[in-house]
Amino acid sequence: MTRSTSGHYSRTAAQSPAGGHHTLAETESAVSERLANLELDMGSMAAVQNVYRAANAFRNHLESTVLAPHELTWTGWVVLWVVWIWGDIETRHAATEAGISKGTLTGVVGTLEGRGFLTRRTHPDDARRVLLALTAKGKRLMSQVFPEFNREEARLMSALSTDEVATLTQGLRKAVASLDD
Repeated sequence: MTRSTSGHYSRTAAQSPAGGHHTLAETESAVSERLANLELDMGSMAAVQNVYRAANAFRNHLESTVLAPHELTWTGWVVLWVVWIWGDIETRHAATEAGISKGTLTGVVGTLEGRGFLTRRTHPDDARRVLLALTAKGKRLMSQVFPEFNREEARLMSALSTDEVATLTQGLRKAVASLDD
């Protein structure tokens, strides 16, 4: 809040009445007001923004509720998942599958290897390439944590019907596939 010369307090643009965190309604109202004079596809913008908002909210929630007790970060979890699903995998492919840079992967792999979850070894056909593999401890971790993770995924989707979850999944897959066109 700022105080005007008349002594009255008013809300600044960066604050919400709730004290800093803007509600979804406040955000959507501010966006509509700011963009009112522009010719935009507001439906597409709202859809993309809500996917982004939901992804961040789900990621933060899953990281704090499921992964943190196991001292795992989101990025570490994704790397473990990629190696668990694909088996032995080259580092460059693991980085691509995880959606991270090779530099980020190097640090994450160092941490996971130090904790005994992953191993690195030279590719048998080319000494310049490196393969990642889960250790027995890493496989046990994934077998233990993934069911917990999935239970929380199910809880996050529990507000939607089975048909709504299927429609959401299909729509998101279709939107992502359109990026390849």
